[in-house]
Amino acid sequence: MNREMAEIIRNQKPLTLTAVTTVQEACRRMHSRKIGAILVTNDKGALIGIFTGRDAVRLLARGRDPTQTLLKDVMTRKPQTMKPRATAIEALRLMRDGGFRHVPVVEEGVVLGIVSRGDFRGLEHDRMDEETGLWERMR
Repeated sequence: MNREMAEIIRNQKPLTLTAVTTVQEACRRMHSRKIGAILVTNDKGALIGIFTGRDAVRLLARGRDPTQTLLKDVMTRKPQTMKPRATAIEALRLMRDGGFRHVPVVEEGVVLGIVSRGDFRGLEHDRMDEETGLWERMR
């Protein structure tokens, strides 16, 4: 089965914030929506970054104040993205190879949604595990 990102994000309303939002506010919003990432957009709605729970942990570990730190200071700038026609296995590969858990889905500069590892079915994870095992055996 080869699902496309468009199917996964069909009814999604991704949380977007501006780069001048505080980390504390971003974390509040993430907590209330039970999500692990926020897409950071400019005033025209174009994606300029992503802020995740991992970014929040790094900020706190460094002793920075989340009430004073803005997303623009700690977000991952220009994150890798996928088009809505990409497949689930392509998304899982991108996450595995990049070492991250969330991928924004963007087309022609418009943010359509975001996918995370947890959005995928067991069969898709199994296929990814098989592929990884095959590559490891070939080395």
